[in-house]
Amino acid sequence: MADKGFTNLYFETLPVKKLLLKFSVPTIISMLVSALYNIVDQVFIGQGVGYIGNAATTVVYPFTVIALAISLLICDGSASLFSISLGKKDYETAKKSIANNLLLSVFFIIFITFIGFLFKNDILKLFGVTDSCFKYASDYMGIILIGIPFYMFTSSFNGIIRADGSPKYSMIATVTGALINLILDPVAIFVFDLGVKGAAIATVIGQLVSFIISFYYLKKIKSVKFEIKDIKNNFKVIKKIMLLGISSFIIQIAIVIVIAVSNNLIVKYGPYSVYGPDIPLSAIGIVMKVFAIVISFSVGIAVGGQPIVGYNFGLGNYKRVFETYKLIIISNIIIGIISMIIFEFFPQSIISLFGSESDLYNNYAVKCFRIFLLGIVLCCIQKASSVFLQSIGKPLSSTILSLARDVIFFVPGLIILASFSGVEGLLWAAPITDTLSFFLTVILISYEFKKLRNKKENISITKKLS
Repeated sequence: MADKGFTNLYFETLPVKKLLLKFSVPTIISMLVSALYNIVDQVFIGQGVGYIGNAATTVVYPFTVIALAISLLICDGSASLFSISLGKKDYETAKKSIANNLLLSVFFIIFITFIGFLFKNDILKLFGVTDSCFKYASDYMGIILIGIPFYMFTSSFNGIIRADGSPKYSMIATVTGALINLILDPVAIFVFDLGVKGAAIATVIGQLVSFIISFYYLKKIKSVKFEIKDIKNNFKVIKKIMLLGISSFIIQIAIVIVIAVSNNLIVKYGPYSVYGPDIPLSAIGIVMKVFAIVISFSVGIAVGGQPIVGYNFGLGNYKRVFETYKLIIISNIIIGIISMIIFEFFPQSIISLFGSESDLYNNYAVKCFRIFLLGIVLCCIQKASSVFLQSIGKPLSSTILSLARDVIFFVPGLIILASFSGVEGLLWAAPITDTLSFFLTVILISYEFKKLRNKKENISITKKLS
């Protein structure tokens, strides 16, 4: 038996509130810090370069999201399999989930980095770069690509670290890198006058530090006895990881699709408005990244609950599974309401963090916050529910929910509304999409809960008969 002393009672008997708090807080901080990598760059670039520099980072952002999408495919898939396997006392599969996490990470890191360097200019054009910000975007992406391997490994392996019962270690790895980035950003931009290049260099150094800390955890894994010789390819395990992680992948890729479509719609319809293309490109980029902060809280709570849900689901303790989901949703509703109040009543306070711009710019940016993020409460519920479905081994339901919200509803909404009302009309696609996806969430969650309740009743009857 490969168990190294992991206590099953840890997830089986401790109060769910205490467990969720223990795992969610470090996870939220880790995800929040990851989102802040881009926010910090935009704040300092906005102050030092202006909105043209921010427009450049908006264009590069989708590529980093693609790298994150692949990393979360590996991260969440292997973490879910790891947790469910521990709940079933299947320690060999738990070890294989770690091994194939590493193998998949190395393969995709090489692939994405190669594609980035080879097709850099084509990628920038795909995501709507304008002539005025092309040089900034090219300089920024050229340096960011150097840090992509470090960023991807940290993002891929952190799920295993959390599922192994060490959410604080995962948090330390991410936060340390972010703090270094925060310190170096103003130095590189203002002291050495490196502009967007300096922001990119600071980001890469921070990512390198996070990678070193995360990689060291391979020596500290406690749930199973894991050694280098265990790193072997296993197609069956890889298939399970990919299936369990596909929803996380789709969520992130959908963000890329939405950004690519909206950026290109802005470039198309912007010249016909008083704002032009660069103002909407910059403003929506800021809104998207502020939105990512809220989702860091939302998804962070759900991901923090993943080991609790996965372990107890594998164990057959569905009462604790239901209880965990209830707490996750209540927390998300609170987060969504607080966020909506801030975005509706204090948007200018947020906008001013990214630099002092013209009244025309501020006018559009305020509309972005108030309209685009109007349905943030419903979005939080949907995002958290998608992670929950993934945690109980329901990748199909999770994938349907993610696809519907971010592609099937959102993209057509952007295209249709932009064709009628230009760069102002496309903002309404978000709240309409959030409303439609909320109703779908209720349907899918109700269906899966009904199946779990029936399974729970069958288990109780079997125990009584035996």
